[in-house]
Amino acid sequence: MDTLNPNWFLRARLKTRQLLLLIALDDHRNIHRASDALHMTQPAASKQLKDLEEMLDVRLFERLPRGMEPTIYGETMIRHARMALTSLSLAHDDIVALKSGLVGQVEVGVIMTPAMSLLPRAIARIKQQAPLLRIGVHMDQSNILMDRLQHGTLDFMIGRILEKENSANLVYEELTEEPACAVARVGHPLLENPDLQLQDIAAHPWILPLQGSVLRHRFDMMFRRAGLEPPVNVVDTTALLLITALLQQTDSLHVMPIEVARYYASLNVLSILPIELPCKMDAFGIIRQQDHLLSPGADLLLRAVRTEAQALY
Repeated sequence: MDTLNPNWFLRARLKTRQLLLLIALDDHRNIHRASDALHMTQPAASKQLKDLEEMLDVRLFERLPRGMEPTIYGETMIRHARMALTSLSLAHDDIVALKSGLVGQVEVGVIMTPAMSLLPRAIARIKQQAPLLRIGVHMDQSNILMDRLQHGTLDFMIGRILEKENSANLVYEELTEEPACAVARVGHPLLENPDLQLQDIAAHPWILPLQGSVLRHRFDMMFRRAGLEPPVNVVDTTALLLITALLQQTDSLHVMPIEVARYYASLNVLSILPIELPCKMDAFGIIRQQDHLLSPGADLLLRAVRTEAQALY
């Protein structure tokens, strides 16, 4: 039999009972104890194992005087048997969740820009279909979210892959780039200058992302490339409550992703300066673990994020 054919197990009529037997033999290393655990007779268990070995044309276990030891082929089949049965168990859980109206839970990580419009729109869409689905949202920097994703506490995230060595076993679906802009309080004198240039804003006080962050590095490099020194009158913070309060109480300027700025400008909290900054963050996208099987609720939210992203971006 051609075991390389992806449908070999269908043609061979591989039985769930045989998978259970492989796991029991691995656990007990004894045909009698394994058959007892599965409430089978020892001859029936021996026949099922023999049929499976003939089907694969390999020996799965070495028969020893005091038990059985899996061969390298046996260890491979045992590992896949455990994965298959775990997947079937998860399938049952998913069906139960679907039947009960998606009352499960999904945990999603998100950086600031997609948290302003993309994710809220996706959540609103999902809540119409599955109002009982519990959605946990964690907003943070990409590197922190990536750590949570790889530790299995997030189903998926919307952010950036910052380091190539961290991208193993991850699936990345790019959504959009993230240009930045300069903002100030409503009524700021610079808003009256339609021909605003970098040299006009370099000497002003600024509220900036922390030293070492990607946006701060690109902001400083923007001035250096123009032959200017980066601003030195600076407050370093990423706390939005403090940033908006400082903007309203001073003539300080701030740099932020344009989508975030548009949201706050729509609330009349701040205004976007009339200057196009040659400064942008890397593109962001959906990131998930390659081998992580999403629950129905997580899959539903992921599909909604994709749908809303197509409309937005």
